[in-house]
Amino acid sequence: MGASGDAEGTFDGAVAGVVAVTGPTGNVGAEVVRHLLAAGAPVRTLSRHPDGARAWLGDEAEHGRFVFGDAATYPVAFDGVEALFLMRPPQIADVARRIHPAIDVARAAGVRRIAFLSLQGVERNPVVPHHRIERHLRQSGIPTTYLRPSFFMQNLSTTHREEIRRDGELFVPAGRGRTAFVDARDVAEVVAKVLVQPGHEGRAYELTGREAPTYVEVAEVLTEVLGRRVTYADPTPWTFWRRHRDRGTPAAFVMVMLGLYTVARLGLAGSVTPDLERLLGRPPTTLRDFVADHADAWRATVQG
Repeated sequence: MGASGDAEGTFDGAVAGVVAVTGPTGNVGAEVVRHLLAAGAPVRTLSRHPDGARAWLGDEAEHGRFVFGDAATYPVAFDGVEALFLMRPPQIADVARRIHPAIDVARAAGVRRIAFLSLQGVERNPVVPHHRIERHLRQSGIPTTYLRPSFFMQNLSTTHREEIRRDGELFVPAGRGRTAFVDARDVAEVVAKVLVQPGHEGRAYELTGREAPTYVEVAEVLTEVLGRRVTYADPTPWTFWRRHRDRGTPAAFVMVMLGLYTVARLGLAGSVTPDLERLLGRPPTTLRDFVADHADAWRATVQG
């Protein structure tokens, strides 16, 4: 779960009410819950399937039903909540209809602090949904910390797991551009800190690791740590689109991936900042350490 220095010992009543966590079974949300519980904070997970959250995270937290876009679930979900971890489910594009009203109900219910999982560079990109959510949060008046992570290392062990495991290939249209990577576990540790410690409200943190490798270098790290050859294919955007559509990947998700990798291809994804290291009080997780931690996700005999 990362360094044990996380939020432990920092709660001390800084938040008097419940700390609620959306997306509690995701790569970031699950770790946020664990860090908050370790800090002694009273936690309520908010998800479509609270029984699933309970099975995944245990009974130490309270588990409530909450669905973005279903206003009937909002009042109970936010009752007694003082601090909220807010993240946008990837499938939601119409944030004005499905997320902004939830923020408004949270404000009326007395939520006094939000940590929003945003996106690196969002302040310069009005097209992405995160930009509109940030604007609405500012208009809401709820003291908010804007957390803007770079590219999650976990994308390699989830979205691209099978192509690496089965084919020994990293198939992304990023050209030779550099990408600043970050471990979602590190981001979750920061989320927990800003939720239980005062002084972060109104601030925006751009969260990256120390490294911004090319995907050629990412494939080299995978090769060295896993002990078998992983190559970087560097497809054209059209080839990437066609392969994923042939495999049945939803068009909207393919478009999101194309957008992200085009940013890298253009050389705009390599910015590295000290924010994460300063907030953690330790060096961020390296890509090599991440791959070693998750090596079993990619270990298999290459077919063919």
